[in-house]
Amino acid sequence: MKIIGITGTLGAGKGTIVDYLTAHHGFKHFSVRGYLIKIINKKRLDVNRDNMVAVANELRAINSPSFIAKELFKEAMESGQNCIIESIRTLGEVNALKAKGNFSLFAVDADRKLRYDRILERASETDKITFETFVENEEREMNSTDPNKQNIGACMQLADYKFTNDGSIEELYKEIDGVLGIGK
Repeated sequence: MKIIGITGTLGAGKGTIVDYLTAHHGFKHFSVRGYLIKIINKKRLDVNRDNMVAVANELRAINSPSFIAKELFKEAMESGQNCIIESIRTLGEVNALKAKGNFSLFAVDADRKLRYDRILERASETDKITFETFVENEEREMNSTDPNKQNIGACMQLADYKFTNDGSIEELYKEIDGVLGIGK
């Protein structure tokens, strides 16, 4: 059984990797976003990026910096299947999951303008933003000294495997298969 976590910049292709692993390799998907949306809905808040970050930071501050990831890891282990946990965003999450063993971290990045174009195209409820807001969100989430807040840059540095998703989807899939030891 493999448990993979995924981290990366906004719009880099985390969801594309998740979709590929679930559809073509039978991985079960556990989503921090989905976990947070359930809580946001219970609190009757609007589902948007600011509320997602605030709720996640609150959960981490109350419980531990790794709380959400540990909850999803527990569910993944109980499933007994290969799983992917999307999206790892704090050092506490990375360190806690690596300490459990049976865990690899993937990181994905791509050119900033390409990533912004991708989020406009996917048009989720949290993606309806200007390029300036996109850049501000990214800068805020990339580096933080607060262990309860997102530090995607540091998480990416600790990744076991790094992907640059500036090419075709087929190229990305080939890289993933190479990491998994699957020949096509």
